[in-house]
Amino acid sequence: MSDTDFDAIVVGSGCAGAVAAYVLARAGKSVLVVERGNFAGAKNMTGGRIYSHALKEVFPDFEREAPLERKITRERMVLMDARAATTIDFTSDELAAEGRDSYSVLRAPFDQWLASKAEEAGAEYICGIAVEELIKDGSGKVVGVRAGEDEITAQAVVLAEGANPLLAEKCLGNPRPKPSQMAVGVKQVFKLPASQIEDRFLCPEGEGAAALFVGDCTHGNVGGGFLYTNRDSISLGLVATIETAARSSNPYSICRMLEDFKRHPAVAPIIRGAKLAEHSGHMVPEGGFDMVPEYVFDGCVIAGETAGLCMNMGYQVRGMDFAVASGRMAAEAVIEAIDRGDTGKEGLASYRTRMEGSFVIGDLKTFQRWPRTMEGWDSLFKDYPSMAKELMNELFVVNGAPQAPLMKRMMPVLRKRGLIKLALEMRGACKAL
Repeated sequence: MSDTDFDAIVVGSGCAGAVAAYVLARAGKSVLVVERGNFAGAKNMTGGRIYSHALKEVFPDFEREAPLERKITRERMVLMDARAATTIDFTSDELAAEGRDSYSVLRAPFDQWLASKAEEAGAEYICGIAVEELIKDGSGKVVGVRAGEDEITAQAVVLAEGANPLLAEKCLGNPRPKPSQMAVGVKQVFKLPASQIEDRFLCPEGEGAAALFVGDCTHGNVGGGFLYTNRDSISLGLVATIETAARSSNPYSICRMLEDFKRHPAVAPIIRGAKLAEHSGHMVPEGGFDMVPEYVFDGCVIAGETAGLCMNMGYQVRGMDFAVASGRMAAEAVIEAIDRGDTGKEGLASYRTRMEGSFVIGDLKTFQRWPRTMEGWDSLFKDYPSMAKELMNELFVVNGAPQAPLMKRMMPVLRKRGLIKLALEMRGACKAL
């Protein structure tokens, strides 16, 4: 085993891969990271949100040096009708408390920072080249990678190639995710002065907001919109399942949806006067626990989005904290396996034990039914935003005519949808959550 070129090879330098490389190198293992992009973060969509708890496990003082944008202290959830929006706007001290806080980040600088920490710890990097194949020995154990003309060997490989798991499918036999389990995301970044961002979102200086949208943002299709405030820019975008995007009955492309979304009266004032700085797209796992594949193999473990570790709850989207935690646990399992002299599937099995005992698999299991519930809940995207608008109109519109009691005004709006149908849908959603 000591004849290998490296103790470990990490494929990909996103959150999972860079953290795995850092933990391995810090433990004194020789590590090579092979990153397909010209630099770490080159392929990632700019902008997103990371919950700090997982990062603190690896970098206790990350706030002092990581390229963070804003601490998120305001949450918005928006039900969008074609010309109306019903918004829940929430802020609290708990959102900013240590261990419960979260930050907006721009992935290119953030991923570069993670890579720099791995390099400082001793990891070696090769960028701008793709791993084409995982090398196996005669028994089928992964013993390295082939990148271009080079074959590089290692005692173990950490596969963190991202949301499009080509190597996991080609070399390890994992199934290709279903179209309903994968989403395509498009995002634009708009430059806006910091003071205007704070004024538009009612945020204290240096703090920011996150917003999730459902309904007309995807023209009633499964998916949603998102917004994150950065220091001097806003990340705005949409996510729709690949199944939705490819459906012949859907007349709207994801890019058309985004343009319509930006013109909606709930969004247009936010980006008024802002300068478009970037447009990008990416695939995102959306299937939850049901799409998590096998992630421990003979000589190889899988981490991050490659393992389907992402969760979209409609009110909360998580992926980066899952990636950071899985990268750390993958590295810890590899370190133990190398030290014991067994990097086979049994030797790496502690990775599964760690994952199943953590919030990563725990949270995915808890909300296992939610992706299927949301996928089959058409009225959530098509009719609920209009129902919310009608209820709010009954609550707020005054026209000088004598008003009936509030309940008598509200009940026709609900009866039109069917009280039993609404009750069953709410019951199903509550059970899934």
